[in-house]
Amino acid sequence: MPDLVHTDSAERIAVTGTADCDIITPPSRRRSASDRPIVVSLLTDSDRETWDRYVRGHEQGTLFHTTAWHDAVSRSFGHEAYYLLAKSDNAIVGVLPAFFVASRILGRMLVSVPYGVGGGVLAADARIARTLLDRLTSIGAERSCGFIDLRSAHATFPELPVVDRYAGFERVLPEQAEDVLAWLPRKARAAARNARTKYGLSVEFGEEHLPTVWRLYTRSMRRLASLNYPLHFFESLAACFPKHHWVCVVRRGGKPVAGLMTFLYQNRVLPYFFGATETVRRCGAGNLIYLSVMERAVAAGYRVFDFGRSRRDNAGSFNFKRFCGFEPRPLEYQYLCAPGTRPPDTSPTSARYALARRAWPLLPLAVTQRLGAWLTKHIPG
Repeated sequence: MPDLVHTDSAERIAVTGTADCDIITPPSRRRSASDRPIVVSLLTDSDRETWDRYVRGHEQGTLFHTTAWHDAVSRSFGHEAYYLLAKSDNAIVGVLPAFFVASRILGRMLVSVPYGVGGGVLAADARIARTLLDRLTSIGAERSCGFIDLRSAHATFPELPVVDRYAGFERVLPEQAEDVLAWLPRKARAAARNARTKYGLSVEFGEEHLPTVWRLYTRSMRRLASLNYPLHFFESLAACFPKHHWVCVVRRGGKPVAGLMTFLYQNRVLPYFFGATETVRRCGAGNLIYLSVMERAVAAGYRVFDFGRSRRDNAGSFNFKRFCGFEPRPLEYQYLCAPGTRPPDTSPTSARYALARRAWPLLPLAVTQRLGAWLTKHIPG
């Protein structure tokens, strides 16, 4: 298979080594700090701590770059990992996490990273970023991949296309938990207040609610004609982030009507998996559950509420986040394709999936739960 499309760096480099470790040495005999040799290798157990330390220290590092996310994805879906790290003078100067996905639906691809809203390369400078991408491109050619998906919030490589499909939403939280309600826009504030006072809803936090949250989530995904992840993925994430996640449910009359799994990383709070019954909008359960997580986050010292991403054509999710006072910011995902190929069609609104979207909400929940869990292995959202 031909090499994936990419542009060579301005400086010609010589590459020697194996698939596991490539030593890349600029030709100049007198090396400054900016052109010292870079060694690119695959992540090993001995590198895990320094990998995560580098991610934490990088301004664009995310939860999805961590080795914990690597472990949860590996356990749940079985994809082969290619976590590349660049070292100079035996210090990490860049990382690029990716998984090889052999999809029966979309073909072979490398994704950085699947099932996450972030990913892509983290590097000290553009030369290191290019070196890591060149190595991932070589792996893609070796594995006959037609596509590489880079989910960076900000475009790193000027020559690569940018996906204009997603927006992210985040806001700095108030300093006091009691100020959060007033911090919300008027209508969102009223909906959350009514959920508590008018409808008598209550919120409970606890690890024991994880299966309930997953069931509510799969119910919502069926209603929205979207694929659900398997329960095992939820359980793996909880195990891999043991002290960095919250699980909560909203009850009405003793019955759970909404649920949420939230992740905690650095100073950020990321509400990630949400599910609810069909009546959630009428009683404001969604507004209440997010308010409760915001209040708890402020009390625990977290500063940024990261509302995740939404597709621009997903009016429901997109507008709800704006309704809560969050303004969209473009996510500049990028990709590479092999010559003569196109990016796989993964948009849920594509005409290709129109029939499936109409049929999905009509299927029994037990069917969509199992089928969705299988399909997400081959459609890495």
